[in-house]
Amino acid sequence: MKNTLEFQLYGDYALFTDPLTKIGGEKLTYDVPTYQALKGIVESIYWKPTLFFVIDKVRVMKPIQMESKGVRPIEYRGRNTLANYTYLKDVCYQVRAHFEFNFNRPDMTFDRNEGKHFNIMQRSLKAGGRRDIFLGTRECQGYVEPCTFGEGKGFYDNYEGEIHFGTMVHGMNYPDETGKNELEVRLWKPVMKKGIITFQRPEKCTLVRKIKEITPKHFDKTNVESADSLAHKIGGE
Repeated sequence: MKNTLEFQLYGDYALFTDPLTKIGGEKLTYDVPTYQALKGIVESIYWKPTLFFVIDKVRVMKPIQMESKGVRPIEYRGRNTLANYTYLKDVCYQVRAHFEFNFNRPDMTFDRNEGKHFNIMQRSLKAGGRRDIFLGTRECQGYVEPCTFGEGKGFYDNYEGEIHFGTMVHGMNYPDETGKNELEVRLWKPVMKKGIITFQRPEKCTLVRKIKEITPKHFDKTNVESADSLAHKIGGE
């Protein structure tokens, strides 16, 4: 199945926020990107409700370094607040992901065309994505370009042993992917070996907590237009 996506992701700053640090208004980044952050970036490159993306691996290409900044968050009550945010600095990653058809969305059966989605996805990647790329938060602009995962020299390639990052947020479970009308959060304990973190699949995560009940938006031919139909309209104008 032609469904693999490999790309390089880079930017000046990144903020993959540890939610425990947001309680007091501060923000501290995780050392490495979360599964959910990378999934959001992949969906900014290309997304359709027919698909769901699985992040397989991330390769850390540059040394993990941080920088703290004093920022003034938007304060709607008129107060002049100063907060301290700690960012990752000068980041670069290689990411390998793949898409699968979402069988929890029978309303999108008509759109299950592997070749079409693969080709559009590759073109979207070469164009830098369909939407803006953000490295965790909106103020951290990111950039993507095609690459071959594993090529090039990475900072941690020759590091012997494992690097453990403790318990981190893995991602979110949404009803259109799980078939349950619930929003859940997943936790896990990532380990980096020679600069590479291999992600658990979402369904393999055992630390899962329910947040609330939600229902997915329904898609069918009445509110989704095919590429062939759009091309015919454009050609007829």
